[in-house]
Amino acid sequence: MRLAEIIERRPVPAAGLLATLTRRCPLSCAHCSTSSGPRGEDTPAAALRRFVGGFTPADRPDVLMLTGGEPLLLPALVADLAERATAAGTRTAVLSGMFFASGGRVPDRVLRALRHVAHFSASLDVFHEREIPRADVFRAVHILEDSGIDVSFHLTGNSVDDPYLAEITAAVRAEFADRVAMLVNHVRPVGRAAAWAGAGTVSNVGGLNGGTRDGTSADGVPAADGTPAADAAPSPCAMAAWPVVAFDGTVVACCNQRVVDTRPVPEHLRLGHVAEDGWPDVRRRCQDSPVLRALRTSGTTSCADCRGLAGDDLAAAVRTGSRPAAGAVDALGARLQREAGAAVLLRRYGSAPYAPLVLLGGGGRDGDGAVRAPRETTA
Repeated sequence: MRLAEIIERRPVPAAGLLATLTRRCPLSCAHCSTSSGPRGEDTPAAALRRFVGGFTPADRPDVLMLTGGEPLLLPALVADLAERATAAGTRTAVLSGMFFASGGRVPDRVLRALRHVAHFSASLDVFHEREIPRADVFRAVHILEDSGIDVSFHLTGNSVDDPYLAEITAAVRAEFADRVAMLVNHVRPVGRAAAWAGAGTVSNVGGLNGGTRDGTSADGVPAADGTPAADAAPSPCAMAAWPVVAFDGTVVACCNQRVVDTRPVPEHLRLGHVAEDGWPDVRRRCQDSPVLRALRTSGTTSCADCRGLAGDDLAAAVRTGSRPAAGAVDALGARLQREAGAAVLLRRYGSAPYAPLVLLGGGGRDGDGAVRAPRETTA
């Protein structure tokens, strides 16, 4: 499964499920949005197994995205969840910080787990490179590619004009001869980066797991502080589409890190819990919630406004999403965004000049829906 195929599905309600497996990570990257480290909670594994085991060929997400923290600290769980998902027809993707790649190796336990997944993405940036050398990461990714796994890179820089992004994207293209797609983001002031990343580094956020105007999934992509510009206008949010399993097993409707971490979850963004609910219930709530329909089709001015919806504003969202045509409008919007292609979505949610790199290696659609070779970036 190519990276572009995953990103194309990102705006489609319940087409994917994001699942954090642990907040633990052997690395201590300075920009980590989840503030992951050697200690941290694990998502309830038994409940998560039961939840994914409830997928059926007739009712399942297309994609199960496993992240953290570092999901490959739990390779047996990765393999088990991927096997259960595959039995129902769901394909699994994994995002890793490459802690295991020291010396350019892939440990047997990691390789065995990844043979069950359809896509693997490696995070790489100046922060990761301080802990795992780039050459080691490249060698490990070559091993995975040679084993038949579709691979990609998730790259992060300080801003759109960061020289590191121009250099690392060129290096990946040369090393892998344009076979490997890339998704490019910028650092946001959240998690450990909150202490040093300024608002001036911020543009729209995106990620393999997707992102919002001031938020991100728990995949190491930081976010801005959610303060809208004075002239900000409401805009539809494509990221209120995939349910997210948080570290405590709560299922939320948004990949914003503050929603993932903060309790209680705003009621309009809570979809259930993996220990109490099954996929059909979570999928139905995601697709049919009037508030989520309104967010996907009308939106708010910022993620902070979305999290704080209450009173008259919440009632207005309920009315908007309850109109007779609301479901059809929501479905049409998702279909049009999917048909527009991964690069178009990432021009909004990722680093716009580098968005075409998601199409490297094939498997994606350009702006008019036609499959074609990637364009050169302007960066």
